[in-house]
Amino acid sequence: MPRLLGLALSLTLVLPAVAQPKPLTVVELFTSQGCSSCPPANANLAKLADRPDVLALSFGVTYWDKLGWKDTFASKAYTDRQWAYAKGLRHTQVWTPQVVVNGRTDVVGNRLAEIESAARRSPMAAGPQLSVEDGVLTVGAAKPAKADVWLVRYDPAIVQTPVKRGENTGKTLPHRNVVHEMTRLGAYTGQAVTYRLPTGADPRLKTAILVQAGPGGPILAAAKT
Repeated sequence: MPRLLGLALSLTLVLPAVAQPKPLTVVELFTSQGCSSCPPANANLAKLADRPDVLALSFGVTYWDKLGWKDTFASKAYTDRQWAYAKGLRHTQVWTPQVVVNGRTDVVGNRLAEIESAARRSPMAAGPQLSVEDGVLTVGAAKPAKADVWLVRYDPAIVQTPVKRGENTGKTLPHRNVVHEMTRLGAYTGQAVTYRLPTGADPRLKTAILVQAGPGGPILAAAKT
C-alpha cells in the first residue's frame, strides 16, 4: 500500500496545470457613414473581428448627420457612450474614428498597428468569469467592484451601405459587427449573479456580454457567445 500511495502522489505532481481562458480584448469603434476618415477604420475593425481573442464592436454616432447624410446605424445612445468615454479618458471632445480598447485607452482607428499596440499596453484586468447556458448568464464572484452588466447584440455579417450625401457621397461603405442593441441587465458588486437573457432577438445577431466599471469606465470582463 505505501508504494501505491507514493505512485499516486507522483502522478498527481506531474499532471499539467489547467490553463485559464485568456480574457478577450474589447475593441470599440465609434464611426459614422458621414465621416470621410472612417472607412479605413471600418476595414481595421473587420480584420480584428476575425480574431477569436477579440470582441470587435462598431458603434454608429449621430453628430455627423448634420452634414446631410443620416447614418443608418447611428444611435444617440452610442453617441452618449462615446461621451462617457471622453469623460472617463479625460478628453474634452469626441471624434471619429475613435477606437477604445478595453475601456482603458483610445487611439485613432485608421492604423491597425496602433490598435494592436494599445491592446498590449492596456490588457483587461482579471475579472469575473462569464458563462451562458440555456439562455442564462452567470457572472461569477470576484473581488468587490461597482460595475454594470451589459447585453450587446451585433451583426457579424459585412453590410454594404450606399451613401448618397455628405463627405462619402457616391461610396458604398462596408460595415461589420455593427451594434444594434445595448441593454443594461443590472448591477454587479463582486458577488455571483445570474440573469435570464431577453428572447426574441433577430437570429442574425450575435450576443456579447460586458461587465464595465460604470459609464466610460474600464471593462472588467467580456464574453461573446
